[in-house]
Amino acid sequence: MKHNLYLLILLFILIGCSVTKQPVFIKVDNIKITSISSDTIRLKAEAFFENPNDVGGKISTDEIKVLANGIEVAQVSSEDFKVPAKKAFAIPLQAKVPIKKLLSTNKNGVLGGLLNSFLTKKVTVRLKGNLEYVVFGFKKEFLVDKTKEVKIKF
Repeated sequence: MKHNLYLLILLFILIGCSVTKQPVFIKVDNIKITSISSDTIRLKAEAFFENPNDVGGKISTDEIKVLANGIEVAQVSSEDFKVPAKKAFAIPLQAKVPIKKLLSTNKNGVLGGLLNSFLTKKVTVRLKGNLEYVVFGFKKEFLVDKTKEVKIKF
């Protein structure tokens, strides 16, 4: 009898929580260079969402590439993000770009283009890839493809 009661309570909880809608991906914005050191450049951005569900979930960001002036230079690194229920939220995206990777590229004058970016103090940064949302075994991928010209501040 106790087992039936526990099963019935669990069933009511699962039915009462709406997981029928997926989170709404709004945009990726606020791309900026946070620091420049002798060996790395750190980039930061935010992915904005709204979750209409009564339950949360988690979003992983392992599949997002960072391109500088059209060349892949890094991948976004972030821990799995816990999605809050019934809320708008932003996921911080961070990347470390090794300076060596920028300087060792010699593909059709790319090095010259990157040096020109440092001289003009601007670089075109593109974030491209997928964010993966998981809740109760349900998976949904959101395509991220955002390009922005970022000012380099020394």
